[in-house]
Amino acid sequence: MTRENRMSLLKTLPGLLISAFFLWWTFRGFRLATLESIRLVAPVWIVGLLAGTCASYWLRSYRWWIMMRSAGSRLRTCFRVLITSLAANNILPLRIGDVMRIFTYAPDLNASPSVILSTVILEKLFDIFALVVLLVVTVHTGRGLPPKTRVLVKTLLVLSGGGLMVMVIGARALVKPIQALFAKLPAKLGKIEHWLLLALDAIRQIGILRMVWLLCLSMVIWLSESVLYLSAMRMIGLQTAAGAPLDWGAPMQTVALANFAFLVPSAPGGIGPFEWACQNALKLHRVSSSSAGLFGLLIHLWLLVSITGVGGAMFLVHRLHRARREPLLKEIETLPAKLP
Repeated sequence: MTRENRMSLLKTLPGLLISAFFLWWTFRGFRLATLESIRLVAPVWIVGLLAGTCASYWLRSYRWWIMMRSAGSRLRTCFRVLITSLAANNILPLRIGDVMRIFTYAPDLNASPSVILSTVILEKLFDIFALVVLLVVTVHTGRGLPPKTRVLVKTLLVLSGGGLMVMVIGARALVKPIQALFAKLPAKLGKIEHWLLLALDAIRQIGILRMVWLLCLSMVIWLSESVLYLSAMRMIGLQTAAGAPLDWGAPMQTVALANFAFLVPSAPGGIGPFEWACQNALKLHRVSSSSAGLFGLLIHLWLLVSITGVGGAMFLVHRLHRARREPLLKEIETLPAKLP
């Protein structure tokens, strides 16, 4: 094993260990009878599962295209690049897919890496705000979120909502104060100033009305994802431990907490923390620990297989169309160490 391979292993090993710990913690005491009890109770909900998946990821692509329109990017290209990058995130460490979206596919998008990065940052801000809104709306469903978690959620809502409002309304006005602030700070922080100004410039070009539209789209995206989860729950007949149907807040809370789990460093695809978050969300709605953990595993498997399969197929078709024969890993090695 070469030194380079050893270093690569050392970088991925902590994530693998974290994933292994979360999987062990989630499925400790798991009863095999729970797996044997899984049945396709309502096949009609397969339609909802497929519709929710397609709507969620197409709308994400459409939202990103709106942010990239000033660069002249095409909707079809934005869809291919986004799904391909998500597929890469599922199988490669350190969120390489996002790095590829910013650098590797910049020529395809007719944009500079700096512009793409600013849209990715804005995309994450919208997602955080929308997910926090889902938690606030469902805070009293099921057993209800713990008091400390409620305070945290409401604080995040105020901070993320306030931050978006300030950026939307005052994007142009914030430029000079930021420049004045960083003029008094050490020169080594100049890179942070550069990225803040880029993000503000991207927001200014999008405009207030379009930013409001992007916020509405973000809410629809995560409601579509909730439909996906709801359909999966109904499809297998997931119920509370007492045999009662789940309330309306269960899929929304599960979506929100499961996606926040991606913030935990782990193996590619968020394996481990995702299942643990799904389990804890559903336990708040009185689902048994074994059933909740198994549902998290099944829904995660669906997302990994569907997105990785579609993204991988689009990646291969595009490469064949362009007659590019370079291996993916070789392409990744050509990525610059820092933004130009």
